[in-house]
Formats: sequence, structure tokens, C-alpha cells
Amino acid sequence: MKSTKYLSLVFVFLFLLPLGVHAAVFWSKGWEKSWRSADWSSSGILSGTATTSEPTISVYAARTGRWKGIFAVHSWILVKDRNSRSWDRYEVVGWGTPIRKNAYAPDARWYGNEPMLVGSVSGELAETLIPKVRASVDRYPYRARGDYHIWPGPNSNTFVATVLREVPELGLSLPPTAVGKDYLADGGWFSTDGDGVKFSANGIFGFSLGGPEGFEINILGLVAGFDWQHPALKLPGFGRIGA
Repeated sequence: MKSTKYLSLVFVFLFLLPLGVHAAVFWSKGWEKSWRSADWSSSGILSGTATTSEPTISVYAARTGRWKGIFAVHSWILVKDRNSRSWDRYEVVGWGTPIRKNAYAPDARWYGNEPMLVGSVSGELAETLIPKVRASVDRYPYRARGDYHIWPGPNSNTFVATVLREVPELGLSLPPTAVGKDYLADGGWFSTDGDGVKFSANGIFGFSLGGPEGFEINILGLVAGFDWQHPALKLPGFGRIGA
């Protein structure tokens, strides 16, 4: 009984309380009523990259639309070849054919929400990894109409997380607010992530230890944990709090 009470308190303070507080903050700011009225234009944060000759791989995320933004983000991958003046944007959406290429500007707002950089790799390493990233995109299994499921996955974050796991040399992981990232696309329950390991029961419950994710516990898609490589506390709703 004591252990059950202790676990209940941990769940309340690490999962429900942060999510409730963030819900109140997010609600107070308001959100767009529909996708038609939302701003999907370029945010301008990549406006100066057209003249950059270095090959680059970047991952971005932005809060999702309406109430879903309380606890979740939408993520996508950008690839820029050497001497190219443009980016290729890869992502998965929940309508029509899931996988999209260059459907939006590389740095476009998502439902009016500003994109944030999750991580980036450039130079010779990026040039080596770009073919691996594109190959991972091409073999992503959930690419037919009807394959997208908003929860627990596979969704947009499942897609990006799958690519990051298949190209561990990038050393990148999605934020804890990327609901669906823990859904394993190969249908298994275990995955190695660089020097880490992940257990996931269809994205509904699991944990991650080591690698770029650090330590994470996933309950119903909500993630709490700690990143020791880039010290930060991870909480539902808020995401990373720290470096």
C-alpha cells in the first residue's frame, strides 16, 4: 500500500501537476480557432541560410494546433546539400498521404506557433549522413493513407524519432513534448539508440536510458525525465527546463 501511495504521488507531481500548470498558461495565451485562420507562413529564422554552402541536417518542432498544443509539438527534418540554396523539408501529417516533402516553408509556423530548433549537424558529418537520412525517410513504413494515428502513434513525431534512431550519428533526440516519439515503427518493444536503450509498449508506456534522450519515463505519451548530457529537467507540457 505504501509503495502504491508513493507511486501515485510521483505520478501527480511529475506528470499531472506540470501538465495542469502548463495547460493554464497555454490557455491564457489563446490559440487559433481553425487551421484556416492560422498563420502557416515562414517565420524568417532561416532567411539567411540560402548563401550558406555547408551541408546541414536540422530538426525543428513547433506546438501543435489548438488544445493539443498544451502537451504536444509537431516535428520535421530539414536537409540542405552542399552549395544548395534551398532546404528539403520532410514530415508526416494527419491528412491525405502522410509523408510530405516541402509542403511548407522550411521554417514555417505550425498553426501560428513559432518553430524551435531541436538540433543541427553541419559540415562533413552532415554530408556523410544526408544519404542515410533520406534512405530512412524512404523506408518509413507508415506511409499509406490511414496509417497516421494522432495517439499513441504512428504520427509526425514517430516519423522524425524513427529517422533519428536509424541515424544515431546525428546524436539528436526529440523533446519530451513530442508525443508519439516513443512509438517504435518496427513494431517491437525494445530499441537501441546509440549508446542508450528504449523500452516501449506501443508508445503508451515505457522508459529510455542513455543516449541523447538521457533518462525518460513515458506514461500514456506524457514524458518526464532528466538529460545529463545537456542538463535539463523534462516535464510534461513544459518540455525541457534547463540548458
